[in-house]
Formats: sequence, structure tokens, C-alpha cells
Amino acid sequence: MEINSKIEKAKSGDQIAFTFLLDHYWNEVYSFMLKRTENETIAEDITIETFSKAFDKIKTYNAEFQFNTWLIAIAKNVHIDLLRKKKTNLFIEITDQENQQAYNIADTTPSVEDELITEQNLSRLLHCIKELKPHYQEVIQLRYFQEMSYQEIALKINEPLSNVKVKLLRAKKLLAEVIKNKR
Repeated sequence: MEINSKIEKAKSGDQIAFTFLLDHYWNEVYSFMLKRTENETIAEDITIETFSKAFDKIKTYNAEFQFNTWLIAIAKNVHIDLLRKKKTNLFIEITDQENQQAYNIADTTPSVEDELITEQNLSRLLHCIKELKPHYQEVIQLRYFQEMSYQEIALKINEPLSNVKVKLLRAKKLLAEVIKNKR
């Protein structure tokens, strides 16, 4: 009964209820994804993306189904989307003629202009990150620039793992809003 109450509170935007649901179901979703992916980092990323999508769409949750079943369905879809992205980036078969043409292509090393554009894009991203509150800047820096796991971040900033997950979730949403508003 407590779960249903928390879900209803989350539907009305209660952050404490969101945190409760994240803590309550994290291990179940993470364990499920870890079995499917056999990779801790990918499982963590899919799990955080699952909760992000679930919280964005929580008003569409149908109470006829178990909440954990709904979360697992979202996680499966996130995983499928990830696999599709990877599959489109994999090798394609080419003919001998296309293979020969590939040898005739000029050097594809980034030009000075390409490097400048990349540098400017990174600079813009860093500028957007600086608009976030310091504690959000820190978790983004640790996760995406220093490539730390959630557990390593929790140890580094001396906070519970669940706080790190929630902070990163919020930081990503806020950063997306800042970037969107800059366009």
C-alpha cells in the first residue's frame, strides 16, 4: 500500500517520493540489466535512463500493472534502443571495388578547422555545465569527464549511492534544459 501512495505522490511531483521509488526499485532494475548486459557500467547507465524515462512519464503509469513490471519494460526498451544504436554503428559489408576506393581516399585526420569546431563545441558544453549549481557540475564532471562509476562518485563526494543517482539524473535534465534554451 505504501508503494501506491508513493507513486501517487510522485505523479504530483513529490521529489521525496521519486527518491523513495528510485531507492526501492534500483537494485531490481539494475540486477535485471546486469544479467542482460553483463556489464556494470552499461547496466548502471540503462538503469538511470530507465528511471529518468519512468519519472518523466509517471503520469501514464497504469496501476493495473505492478510498478516494477512497468520499470522492467522501460529498461528493456532502453536496452533495445541502445542495441539498435550500436548495430547501426557496426560494420557494413562492402564490395572489393568499394574496398579499393577506400584505399584511394585522402587522409581523414581532423583538419585544424575540425579540431577548432570540436574545441568550440566542448567549450559551449562546459559553459552550459557552469550554469548548473556546483553540486550538479561536480557529478557531471566526475561521471562524464573522469568516467567514474556511481559507486566511485559516492565515495569521492562522501554521499550515499542513491543521492549520487538522483543528483546525476537531475543534473542531466537541467543540463539538457540549459542547452535547449541556448539554441
